[in-house]
Amino acid sequence: MTIIKNDIIPGKELAPQEITTLILQEKYCKGNETSQLDVLQRVAKGLAKDKQQQAEFLATFQAGFIGGGRIMSAGGTDIGATLINCFVQEVNDCISNPDPGSPGIYDALKQAAETMRRGGGVGYDFSRIRPKGALVKGTQSVASGPLSYMYVFDQSCSTVESAGARRGAQMGVLRIDHPDIEAFIHAKDGLLVNELPVDEATKKLLQDLMATNYDFADKMRMGFTKLRNFNISVAVTDTFMLAVEADSDWELIHQAQPDSSFSTAYQRADGLWVYHKIKARKLWEQIMASTYDHAEPGVLFIDTINNDNNLSYCEKIESTNPCGEQPLPAYGCCDLGSTILTRFVLDPFTDQASFDWKKFAKVVRGAVHILDRVLDVTLWPLPEQQHEAQQKRRIGLGYTGLGDALIMLGLRYDSAAGRAMAAKISEAMCHAAYRASIELAQKFGPFPMFDADQYLASPRFASRLPDDIKSDIRQYGIRNSHLLSIAPTGTISMAFADNASNGIEPPFSWTYQRKKREKDGSEKTIRVVDHALRVYESMHGQVDDYAQLPPYFVCALDIAAQDHMQMCAAVAPFIDTAISKTVNVPADYPFEEFQHLYSSAWKAGLKGIATFRPNSVLGSVLSLESTVESQVQVNITPNDLELNDPDRRIILKEVPQPALASLRWPGRPKIPQGNPSWTYLVEHHKGDFSVVIGQVETGNMHPFEVWVNGNEQPRVLGAIAKTLSMDMRTGDPQWLKMKLESLAKTGGDDGFELNLGEQIIYAPNLVAGLAKIIQHRLQELGVYNIEAPSPMIAALFSKKEPKSGTDGTMSWSVDIKNPSTGDDLLMIVKECRLPNGRLQPYSVWLAGDYPKVMDGLTKLLSMDMRVIDPAWIGMKLRKLLSFSEHRGDFLAKVPGSEKQQSYPSTVAYIATLLLHRFALLGILNKDGIPVEQMGVLAHPHSAQNRMGETTPNVADKEGRQRPYVKTNKKCLECHVYAVIKRDGCDFCTYCSAIGSCG
Repeated sequence: MTIIKNDIIPGKELAPQEITTLILQEKYCKGNETSQLDVLQRVAKGLAKDKQQQAEFLATFQAGFIGGGRIMSAGGTDIGATLINCFVQEVNDCISNPDPGSPGIYDALKQAAETMRRGGGVGYDFSRIRPKGALVKGTQSVASGPLSYMYVFDQSCSTVESAGARRGAQMGVLRIDHPDIEAFIHAKDGLLVNELPVDEATKKLLQDLMATNYDFADKMRMGFTKLRNFNISVAVTDTFMLAVEADSDWELIHQAQPDSSFSTAYQRADGLWVYHKIKARKLWEQIMASTYDHAEPGVLFIDTINNDNNLSYCEKIESTNPCGEQPLPAYGCCDLGSTILTRFVLDPFTDQASFDWKKFAKVVRGAVHILDRVLDVTLWPLPEQQHEAQQKRRIGLGYTGLGDALIMLGLRYDSAAGRAMAAKISEAMCHAAYRASIELAQKFGPFPMFDADQYLASPRFASRLPDDIKSDIRQYGIRNSHLLSIAPTGTISMAFADNASNGIEPPFSWTYQRKKREKDGSEKTIRVVDHALRVYESMHGQVDDYAQLPPYFVCALDIAAQDHMQMCAAVAPFIDTAISKTVNVPADYPFEEFQHLYSSAWKAGLKGIATFRPNSVLGSVLSLESTVESQVQVNITPNDLELNDPDRRIILKEVPQPALASLRWPGRPKIPQGNPSWTYLVEHHKGDFSVVIGQVETGNMHPFEVWVNGNEQPRVLGAIAKTLSMDMRTGDPQWLKMKLESLAKTGGDDGFELNLGEQIIYAPNLVAGLAKIIQHRLQELGVYNIEAPSPMIAALFSKKEPKSGTDGTMSWSVDIKNPSTGDDLLMIVKECRLPNGRLQPYSVWLAGDYPKVMDGLTKLLSMDMRVIDPAWIGMKLRKLLSFSEHRGDFLAKVPGSEKQQSYPSTVAYIATLLLHRFALLGILNKDGIPVEQMGVLAHPHSAQNRMGETTPNVADKEGRQRPYVKTNKKCLECHVYAVIKRDGCDFCTYCSAIGSCG
């Protein structure tokens, strides 16, 4: 095993994590390479012009610099790939143009395909393309608009596999004044089966096919989800933002003439056509609503970008690379690299902790030399890109591990002191980088487009540099027009920085589980630990309770949205291009405050902003692994708006802190050889039925399922059996005992006798009878003789139902009527407020005409609601969505909609309504998945779910069940539709694989 020297802890060395070695070898090692040193030596040798430079480059790498993913993967190899991550492609308003420097649409498509084939991500501004409905005089037709061509680019990208098995990444930009801007804003909303203009039977058929046929589901999603291979952003101008503030009209314009269908269109004095007008605030709210729900489109403050641009005197920027950290002109490109900030922290976690400024400046100098050299040795996909790069010599030096470095210095990421230190580090990097580039200019000359007077003129970035640096630039010139960019660093941070926090971001979590698919199809679970925690534990011993960590240990989900944005604002004045930063906001973040984030970012001078809010469309950022105490902390995500509930509700002053528990079999385990079961026949005047209890041998005879069979079985008993089966799979006999004892006490008027062995007992009703039958069998198996703690009972926030007293309490209620079965009832959900402020349902009751067996089901669900982790009740309710009864299906309104849908039973509709209520409260999403993971119980999309729960159900070719999120991208490692954007990079919420960031 290769031991990584940790320079910051004298005398201590950290062995590499398994995941670090795995990522390194999968993505960066070539040939016989096996270690970081092998890769660094190969890249240094490949970039250097002689042995002296090779030694200097290697020393810089070893001291704390790492090139971008393209550099570390392809540098020094004979792979026909570019070492550049970022490109922007020009697209003009014509099909084809013989001038390669001014490409038409399909010329640009060909050039982009070549760029992505060589490993680069590409950004485009599609604003030049005439709007949908504009006249095309040459063919006497009308234009189809930029979106139609974006779909062509999207399909092309999906078929071009970039070098090194990277899928192409794209950014699509449209100006805020383009007539097709509203369609662009909603281009990635997607289409759900329930929204198809077909009858209910056809919808159900399609849903069933998607649940059982993986290939069909794959094609359906590919067909319904648009622009899967694009990030999209709106180029917003200062004039527009002022119009939003004034609530004035906004003109949507283009140089192309509209056809006669635009009856109110007119031509302005400047020759541009006004297609129509819209209230600026209304347009802005559409952007905000789409971003709130879909995390797209992003927003680029295009005037700020161009005003700050060092080269605004000779270029115009209209787009960025796919992750947004590089605003670039046509054919612009940038090679990226990052300093590893944790390498410069001295005496971490002590009162003497400090930052090694001298070493940092030295590494920054070496990094600038390396990145400048990359421009001369890389393969260029297009000659136009090479020419552009040689004329301006852009590079993008940033850093990774800011969040961890602040922790090691004892500073909270969301504090004024933390922001001040981040700004100081950024300023030091900026000044050292510019001085290094001046040094290169003295040796090799400035970049060809350099003009000292214009380069240093206000308001350009260079005009704000210290006077001594500006004086040197004026005297000697500067080698690189731009030098600084903070990019996402997902895989390089994992492979080369011991999983230090990504880029400018705070840590996502202290630990999580990564699922790795093996060659034989099996899955291996690997524990991933944050670098700062590893260093802390190497000094203080293993931490079992993360809640006891020092207060400066804060994760992304512990930090308020405004504090995320303010960190960006603190660093931005020292970055001459841009920053890729994700502002995490909680699911219940108020929409008005969400809009305020964006307007605040504009006023703070940011060049753009990206947010992520977990919700039913995107899924949530999953895979947290920690003690329950810290998971409860994660669930209490700070909110910038303090809400006061005016309703009278029970408020719990404290809840117990449960032990970590994980389901043994969330779904029915596969037992190829079969399993034994025990059957009991019940003769009852409402219908005869049999109770079947299945068991497996796990050292003891362990019951894991119960079924109620029979053509005339009483209604709803099967639903009770279904939910009890999940209780059996907890492996917690005390939990099961508590539930069965509660059911056995249920009263009723359909009593009957049970002959159980040597005794005949009377059951007052069907529910109690079922419970007594199961109790009898469990006693025979000796289940209750097992003495062990009960993690499920420990996970209850209230063992007994809280009582409201004589003052009463507020409840949520719904009328339900099923004409097929005659059910006409009122469902009542009682709610309380937990100490963390979350409003939580804790009990459900029924009143009216319905089979009284349902009271047994609601009794069970009420207990399930009081499990502190909503993953439990979410799973229970999802399992009941498909519960059907003979001739029990009926039409009812979809909760939250005026549409109607067929439901297979009253039970299924009750489950649907309860899930809807949990979604309204921001606890579960519309699919019944927790919005914020606590980890008390394993979750179907989480890497913690070691047994792989199967809902939502999509089966692969081998019949294995795979979860997916409706509009998410497919993970290339585990093939689950669970890829989201996290810290600017693709991140699979199922297996935790980190993908491309562009």
